[in-house]
Amino acid sequence: MTAAGPGTVRPGGRTARIRAAVRAATLAELAERGYAGFTVDGVAARSGVHKTTLYRRWSGTDGLIADALDLAAGEPWPVPDTGTLDGDLHALAGLVLTGFADPETGPVARAFVQAAAQSPAAARALHAFFARRHEQSAAIVVRAVARGEAPAGTDPAEVVRLAVAPLYYRLFVSGEPLDQAAAARAAAAACAAARAGLLTT
Repeated sequence: MTAAGPGTVRPGGRTARIRAAVRAATLAELAERGYAGFTVDGVAARSGVHKTTLYRRWSGTDGLIADALDLAAGEPWPVPDTGTLDGDLHALAGLVLTGFADPETGPVARAFVQAAAQSPAAARALHAFFARRHEQSAAIVVRAVARGEAPAGTDPAEVVRLAVAPLYYRLFVSGEPLDQAAAARAAAAACAAARAGLLTT
């Protein structure tokens, strides 16, 4: 029997406890040191799991980051339900804004994106993470179509991308300030495009 890789470790018992401890240590290391300073030695020291075990099960830093993303993708997400498409998209953009501004989650989120730019394994894990978030947030558009706020056939993933992509652009491309006004503009643009039928499949 071959050893389980990241994301395929059997649930329950000691294995699950080790994976949880390693994941917590991975997030703490990323929050404190960022992707550039992230090391297997640091995760080993924080988790109490020997680095030989970390290399055997996760192969190195990229495997640790990919597994942390894999676990995050399976967690529930507080999808807004304000009663209107406009309200939901503003709340969604606000979640992204506050997530990056948070002193604990912000550095980790930045490190995940930076890792994906340099590691194929991290890039695949980040893609799967966002795919799961799109699945969860699809309810926003499904409800809007049912209320008559957007036409049938509106692509939920495209609406969500339009609402949050400008925030990622400011953070990781242009370096412009990211604030509530920017989040509100992105949400309003996504809402207007959806209502106008510009985001149908």
